[in-house]
Amino acid sequence: MKVLRAIDDLATLPESSHLAIGVFDGLHLGHQAVIGRALESSRETGGNAVVVTFDPHPVRVLRPEKAPRLLTSTRHKMKLIEKLGVDAVLLLEFTLEFSKTPPESFIEKLVRAANHLSQICVGQEWTFGANRSGSIRLLEELAPKLGFQVASVPPVLIGERVVSSTLIRSAVECGDLESAAKYLGRDFTILGTVTEGRQLGRRLGFPTANLRAHNELFPPNGVYIAKAFYRGSQYGGVVNIGVRPTIENETGERILELHLFDFDEQIYGEDIEVAFLEYLRPEQKFSGVEELQAQIQRDVEKARLGYEISLKNTERGV
Repeated sequence: MKVLRAIDDLATLPESSHLAIGVFDGLHLGHQAVIGRALESSRETGGNAVVVTFDPHPVRVLRPEKAPRLLTSTRHKMKLIEKLGVDAVLLLEFTLEFSKTPPESFIEKLVRAANHLSQICVGQEWTFGANRSGSIRLLEELAPKLGFQVASVPPVLIGERVVSSTLIRSAVECGDLESAAKYLGRDFTILGTVTEGRQLGRRLGFPTANLRAHNELFPPNGVYIAKAFYRGSQYGGVVNIGVRPTIENETGERILELHLFDFDEQIYGEDIEVAFLEYLRPEQKFSGVEELQAQIQRDVEKARLGYEISLKNTERGV
């Protein structure tokens, strides 16, 4: 997947471009439908499927006091987009100056830069440009003049609920991982970089990777059955999120610790994506290290069994 950093970089793509435009925080089923339309169009008529997205989240710039905690950092979002099979991502820096761009000018710049802008795919409610004055109606007015087509993708409904990033944030925050996975079309995941810790887990016989998370949204504190993705391979594991009440934690910050089954490599500085499969228990304070060690042993046994069951269910298509 090619990463472009400026609109003019569209000129580096051969043939036509089919654009899917949006913020795409979480890359949920609704977002996937928009990107899927661009992919489908590009495969049918030739050309490149290109995701156009923004960093940081526009609300961070325009109304920082109301900015949501992100489901996916830009780094995480880019990895998820790549898995969809698009040809390129145009990642635009969102600034106050950029926010003042008239919507017509934004579209005209895209058209001029691309070798041929074949189609723009967006969600039905998408707005853009200065004061969010651009809309589907404006796109449909510009399309015949500038020579592109418009694909207006309706929202995805599950039951009677419209899939949205707001809905998923609410589910994750209250620990409803099943609903979050349903709306995302995959398990809720956190991307993190492994950092060096105090190595207490190794001394207790359960080495853990401390993750500096790029996500801003965590499920509630506690212990979870997990699966992790590292360099193209999948591993089962158990995750603890919390403040480690049994062990001294001067900062009081929430820490994400991951123990991987049958894994013993030094991976400091590496990125790992962690999927939360099932909640096991709340975080708790123990009387000492021995009691903590015994509980970790029970957690690992339960998590290993749960992970093996999830693998079998996946194989059966459950």
